[in-house]
Amino acid sequence: MATARTASPATMIGVNKPTNGHFKGQTKPTGQQSGLHGTSQLPSAPIIRSSIPQSSGGIKFGDDWKKCLELPQKDNRVKTSDVTSTKGNEFEDYCLKRELLMGIFEMGWEKPSPIQEESIPIALSGRDILARAKNGTGKSGAYLIPLLERIDLKKDHIQAIVMVPTRELALQVSQISIQISKHLGGVKVMATTGGTNLRDDIMRLDEIVHVVIATPGRILDLIKKGVAKVNKAQIMVMDEADKLLSQDFVILIEDIISFLPKDRQILLYSATFPISVQKFMNKHLKKPYEINLMEELTLKGITQYYAYVTEKQKVHCLNTLFSRLQINQSIIFCNSTQRVELLAKKITQLGYSCFYIHAKMMQEYRNRVFHDFRNGLCRNLVCTDLFTRGIDIQAVNVVINFDFPKSAETYLHRIGRSGRFGHLGLAINLITSDDRYNLKSIEDQLVTDIKPIPGSIDKSLYVAEYHSVDPDDDDVYSHRTCEI
Repeated sequence: MATARTASPATMIGVNKPTNGHFKGQTKPTGQQSGLHGTSQLPSAPIIRSSIPQSSGGIKFGDDWKKCLELPQKDNRVKTSDVTSTKGNEFEDYCLKRELLMGIFEMGWEKPSPIQEESIPIALSGRDILARAKNGTGKSGAYLIPLLERIDLKKDHIQAIVMVPTRELALQVSQISIQISKHLGGVKVMATTGGTNLRDDIMRLDEIVHVVIATPGRILDLIKKGVAKVNKAQIMVMDEADKLLSQDFVILIEDIISFLPKDRQILLYSATFPISVQKFMNKHLKKPYEINLMEELTLKGITQYYAYVTEKQKVHCLNTLFSRLQINQSIIFCNSTQRVELLAKKITQLGYSCFYIHAKMMQEYRNRVFHDFRNGLCRNLVCTDLFTRGIDIQAVNVVINFDFPKSAETYLHRIGRSGRFGHLGLAINLITSDDRYNLKSIEDQLVTDIKPIPGSIDKSLYVAEYHSVDPDDDDVYSHRTCEI
């Protein structure tokens, strides 16, 4: 079973050799530390503690079970209409098990988002779903809640499979599954991905497993070896379905489906639906219920700017952004693994703490970087497009395209790493003369306006609960230029 290591990287002063994707430098007193007291670890939300058993066995009929919950601090940040324009439903309206409701509320999910309102009752009915919704609006909960509700603990076989395109997303989804099912009293969730020990997965599947979250190659290997028996699995979810049905995975997905029972339920979720999804739907889904909460490929709440620079000016521009922006956490995208490591090293030389991650790293190290960055041990992460699919780190409020992407789809998924669950975010693109045609093309395709970077950026556009603009925050970008 794929697991994330919890060991923290040792703090290194100055420039050191990278430790498994962890670059750390001496921290500067910059804009990145505003409101964080100069610490290297981000503050975590305080927990409202109360005595509660790990299962609901200690709650008797008639008790006010909500009083016993361990609730996270209420999130009062501004949210966009992507998550606030609901019908007013409550999670209790769906007749879910009390134990599942306990896990949902302890995740901090107070009310269903629009995609959850549309999806949960249909998924509970057993009908196939084709759902399209913006990144970061609660798609994971939209399929995990009905999936876990339908798990029968009296049956000791695999009942549901969740397919995802990346190992990091598999770990994230499995962690969410375990958290919201912790009071259900015995739901067994397993994550299995490539790059991990196959023998460990085989041994795990020799025990009871109800839900498998997997990347296509690894689960197909386990199925063909006769270890993962999916002939009784009633539900198959495809998260980031457009990627799973691309040329990289579609043959594997078709092969996996051939092992499932004919009366299985298939749920497809994504932000973009190319023609490959339509073909798959026509072939494998039975009268699917279609949900479309994205009439346009736009991201509300994400303010987008570009800085027109030469290749040699990029690092200087990044240094200026770091020193002046109020960054909680940032993700910086490069177009190659080599540039990821070089940039991470350069950022460290500039005096900022930095992690990096890319597909050529050993899985054990990728797990550690992902886990540590998600837990706030570092503010900046440099990565390739490995990190564009479904990764949900709510503390990320700034995304920087150090290298501008070539496709609108990639751009959409990249900048969607900020502004999670309707919160505000900032996307800054470093544009060279070679990128200007791609910039115009992406603006046209997404029907959006990426503006030249201004002399100062209103912090209320991307900083949670920021109520005023620093009057001294002018002339932020000394080398900014005008229109292309």
